[in-house]
Amino acid sequence: MNGLLAVAVGAFGAHAVADPQAKAWIATGAAHGLGHAAAALAVADRSHLAAWAMTAGALIFSTSLYLIALTGERWLGAVAPLGGTLMIAGWGTLAWRALRGR
Repeated sequence: MNGLLAVAVGAFGAHAVADPQAKAWIATGAAHGLGHAAAALAVADRSHLAAWAMTAGALIFSTSLYLIALTGERWLGAVAPLGGTLMIAGWGTLAWRALRGR
């Protein structure tokens, strides 16, 4: 889901959005969405919890940025840190498991 949204909204933003700030929000959301989609797939066999946290976090973070860019509703920026926290938790979970040798 994150990969699909990243490519679709990223392409839309590149071709149909004129505002530079909106383009930047879309680019940031797409970068995090695509990167964490790949990471979640790569770690899913090692840690379902890390993959879930990365996927949910990227979806929340990226979607909030997409919606800010497309609607102008800046209050949605308050939602982005929840997604960011989940992405960090996913990486932390993965690091913890690696350090424990599992």
